[in-house]
Amino acid sequence: MPDRSRSLRRLGFLTIGLFDPADPAVGHESTLSLIELGEELGLDSAWLRHRHLQFGISSPIAVMAAASQRTSRIELGTAVTPLGWENPLRLAEDLATVDVLSSGRINPGVSVGTPMQYDTVKDALYPDTAEVEDFSKTRVERLAGLLAGERVRELEGKQGVVEEYSSRVEPHSPGLRERLWYGAGSLDSAVWAGEHGLHLLSSSVLFPGPDAEPDFAAVQAAQIRAFRAAGGTRASQGLVVIPTDSASTDQAERYRAYSAERLPRTRTPQGPRRMMFAPDLVGTSEEIAEQLWAHEGFREVDEVAFALPFSFTHEDYVQILTDIATRLGPALGWTPASA
Repeated sequence: MPDRSRSLRRLGFLTIGLFDPADPAVGHESTLSLIELGEELGLDSAWLRHRHLQFGISSPIAVMAAASQRTSRIELGTAVTPLGWENPLRLAEDLATVDVLSSGRINPGVSVGTPMQYDTVKDALYPDTAEVEDFSKTRVERLAGLLAGERVRELEGKQGVVEEYSSRVEPHSPGLRERLWYGAGSLDSAVWAGEHGLHLLSSSVLFPGPDAEPDFAAVQAAQIRAFRAAGGTRASQGLVVIPTDSASTDQAERYRAYSAERLPRTRTPQGPRRMMFAPDLVGTSEEIAEQLWAHEGFREVDEVAFALPFSFTHEDYVQILTDIATRLGPALGWTPASA
């Protein structure tokens, strides 16, 4: 029988922040109100996906800045920001600014690699340097150093009557570097994150390597264990979880249809990198809790950021989030945070 003695310590949610391109303000307001609801429900964290040239959040730092002024306790994170689109120096300035505005509640989650569909965007993104950009983990190391306060240049001090210069990123937000997460999909990346003092975000998409068995939960558990063996500490799991306790009949039917449409891709690794997808978990909180306790990957963590499904309505998300906080979380031994 699965060991249920270790309770879930931290519970959060992840959203793509979907919006209608004809009226994007409505979708962004929906995202902000869900974060406010999450705080009211006692959830520990709210995480934003990063989507470029799509109809989801393209600027999670701006959304976190807005959310920081409408909440007081809930932690805010990105899961994840693809650093191939970012200048680490400018990103460090933005993150530090929002961390100061939020009183130290920002959890930056990042990943590396060549941007998706790079050939379609490289001339706009890097018009002069597209062929020589370094998309390796060096970008993460640069960001980590900048957040830690490493020297950017030698110039510092007062010049003239009013100008005063710093040699590091300003504002400096102590502790922000220690809240840096890495979205790792492979065993090697999980080990690298542990070796470099980053926390681990393990999502519903993994790359098991050529020799691993096609068992998502076992692969995820092995990656988390390897991360900790390499010196890592905090690891968070992010599966798509859809409780139906308070759902209407129509909602429950739509949720199950959504999950069924996505299920075939979970049965076998996809593409040359053998990408693996976790099945969505749909059902009552009691049913989902049983599935999670039996999930080898879940049993390796004590914090989660359950992903909200794509393409649902605001009312659907309110119902799902409420059930996660009031029914599923307690079934997993979690206690809501105090205001």
